[in-house]
Amino acid sequence: MSVDSNSRVVTSRRMIRSLEELERVREEVRKRRSSVARSVRVCIGTGCAAKGSRELYELFYKAAEESGAEVEVEAKCVGCHGFCERGPIVVIQPENIFYQGVEEPDVGEIFRETVIGGRVVERLLYEDPGTGKKARTEEEISFYRVQERIVLAGNGWIDPTDIEDCLCMGGYGALAKALSEMGPEEIIAEVEKSGLRGRGGGGFPTVRKWRSCREAEGDMKYVICNGDEGDPGAFMDRSIMEGNPHSVIEGMIIGAYAIGAAQGYIYVRNEYPLAVEHLRRAIEQAREMGFLGEGILGSSFSFDIRINRGGGAFVCGESTALMASLEGLVGEPRAKYVHTVEHGLHDRPTNLNNVETWANIPAIINRGGEWFGSIGTEGSKGTKVFSLVGKIVNTGLVEVPMGMTLRQIVNEIGGGVKGGKAFKAVQTGGPSGGCIPAEHLDARVDFDELTKLGSMMGSGGMIVMDEDTCMVNIAKYFLGFLKDESCGKCTPCREGIPQMLYILERITGGEGEEGDLTKLEVLGQLLSEASLCALGKTAANPVLSTIRYFRGEYEEHIAERRCPAKECRGLFYYDINAEVCTGCGICRKNCPVDAITGERKSPHLIDQEQCTKCGTCFEKCPFTAIAKV
Repeated sequence: MSVDSNSRVVTSRRMIRSLEELERVREEVRKRRSSVARSVRVCIGTGCAAKGSRELYELFYKAAEESGAEVEVEAKCVGCHGFCERGPIVVIQPENIFYQGVEEPDVGEIFRETVIGGRVVERLLYEDPGTGKKARTEEEISFYRVQERIVLAGNGWIDPTDIEDCLCMGGYGALAKALSEMGPEEIIAEVEKSGLRGRGGGGFPTVRKWRSCREAEGDMKYVICNGDEGDPGAFMDRSIMEGNPHSVIEGMIIGAYAIGAAQGYIYVRNEYPLAVEHLRRAIEQAREMGFLGEGILGSSFSFDIRINRGGGAFVCGESTALMASLEGLVGEPRAKYVHTVEHGLHDRPTNLNNVETWANIPAIINRGGEWFGSIGTEGSKGTKVFSLVGKIVNTGLVEVPMGMTLRQIVNEIGGGVKGGKAFKAVQTGGPSGGCIPAEHLDARVDFDELTKLGSMMGSGGMIVMDEDTCMVNIAKYFLGFLKDESCGKCTPCREGIPQMLYILERITGGEGEEGDLTKLEVLGQLLSEASLCALGKTAANPVLSTIRYFRGEYEEHIAERRCPAKECRGLFYYDINAEVCTGCGICRKNCPVDAITGERKSPHLIDQEQCTKCGTCFEKCPFTAIAKV
């Protein structure tokens, strides 16, 4: 017997030894589950779980057990739907009624009205902020309408702890097809037709890695899944591993068969406990059913996967540093002239791709490389998953065709900037990416276009910034992150990043000097040309892109000792608007240096000489009478 993540009995599983047997088992599962008239899908992705969705699941499960309804009802946990801003999310099948912002007191009403009574609870539906129209299903919500889901197709539908849910949606069908109908070269040919490029950041053609690794000499070869997602604001890979781990595992098995590898590793961030747990269960269940281990599906091919937890080092997202970590060594990169497809893990041929890349493989094998290649742009095929965060209305996880414009993503999917404020920039590509201004909002999002704009695709982080964002401060933040995460192995990165950060700290502190921008540009060029790995080579992107597009903002900081976004402390001051001030005295009472004076019910004043610009008065004023000037 096997159990799900809540220690409930699922079913007995048997070893599958052929394609025919897989289809029989799939049909048996579908037939058995067709008797379930109503299904309650509760998102337990990390975003919804943080808002109490696991407790919701327990309540729905208990309600289903105790309902005594004439029709069979089930409650199941599913992965991230993507619309994290609106969690916890609960979907009722078969009508696919989409409830958002669900809380514990709502469970009884949903179960009584919708699950049993078939009526919709209107107040829990999503309401379009522009039209006021309420949406009953995902398809009616603008956030989902223009997305095209390949990698995320199973998220929100399958229980990631139950392999039978995966089988119902066609899981491991691509593996069966690959082993029974295709040879390794045919698989590689389909990947070539697809035009798939690595989704981990570099955008390297996947087929070149696979073919080079297959042709490399060596009796023992490895495949590795890079799940060490470390970019601030990024959670694409985490959500895939949490929501549909079998898609990653199936992709790795197919890749291993094509390359000739017998062992695989999934390297996951230690900060992703739910992803680790779901991957572990998925691997165990795949072994039970014969998709991993000796003689997979009755063939002569044998392969297994092991999970390794990362230690939290950002640099271990780099392929050679990751392999060093797997070997138990310090996670430091090595020179790029030694190719990992020939001399990788344990000095043996190794193919490494990231989570999203592997998760695309089953769809490519099932539907063909030409189908995948028909999506996207000339140089960037397929779809891309982005985590859309920052000063935006709809934060969440989105999957869109390559070539969609930034404007569509920010406005149509993201709902625009929060609070009606003006869009200023979007940062793509993680801490090593660049900041793209409003003038390029109509740029198409693909590997080559973003590079032309001084940014990069990266793993898919997308941070939206509004008019109140200081671009110099943003550059300083990301450079500070990279300084802390640099391994320090090579001199350009070890010394160059701190020097650039020192200059930025002076500028944001009101001590910038003429010539600082030239120094930053020279140091940025040096990092790009002389650093050992991609961390150092791209570290200057946030600085160089903000200088390129927001040079005037830097110059104001330096020449006028003024921060136009009013973020950098000391480069603006606080002032009380006498027409708005009620004389309540709250600001005066909370000022730590007694810089505010005034009589009760009369406008107050701030002594600018005495004020330390700590911002306490600004935060405490209940009437927004204090402004940054």
